[in-house]
Amino acid sequence: MARISETDLILNPDGSVYHLNLPKHISDTVIAVGDPSRVYTVSQHFDEVEFEMNKREFITHVGKYKGKRITVISTGIGTDNVEIFFSELDALVNVDLKTREPKSRKKKLKVIRIGTSGALQEDVPVGSHLVSDYAVGLDNLMNFYDLPMDDFETGLAHDIQKKTGLPFMPYVVQVQKLYANRLVVLI
Repeated sequence: MARISETDLILNPDGSVYHLNLPKHISDTVIAVGDPSRVYTVSQHFDEVEFEMNKREFITHVGKYKGKRITVISTGIGTDNVEIFFSELDALVNVDLKTREPKSRKKKLKVIRIGTSGALQEDVPVGSHLVSDYAVGLDNLMNFYDLPMDDFETGLAHDIQKKTGLPFMPYVVQVQKLYANRLVVLI
């Protein structure tokens, strides 16, 4: 396998990934929040916090919730930070950071995004807990990735593009019902 260059994967002198400042310490389930202060809001519900790391807007807490190991990490604002978050998470679990070579066996993480949004409906009070059926990306980041969308998602994306006049097609992704149901229980 090809070695990943120093410019494509930046590491700190201690061998940790550059922005997240993590050499490992993550669980298979990761909760992603935008606002760094929300990490503390989420981790206060943990039975215990076993690891904390802070670097810029990227704050990480790893702990246990009802016996299950959970990681919560803030991403800060914007798609640039979210891309850094996902790229470095992927490197943590799928690249040997010492040799800089991709691991032969790939690992998938369960990433759950918890955030805030506005509401156009007057009957949705401020501070309401909502679980989305679909997410719509109005940035052009996914133009650089292969995101398969089913016919419904593609049709909805084309409709949004046409009605808004976007010069690119937005992306539409259905929320996995398994996670949505679990989140409702946590809220």
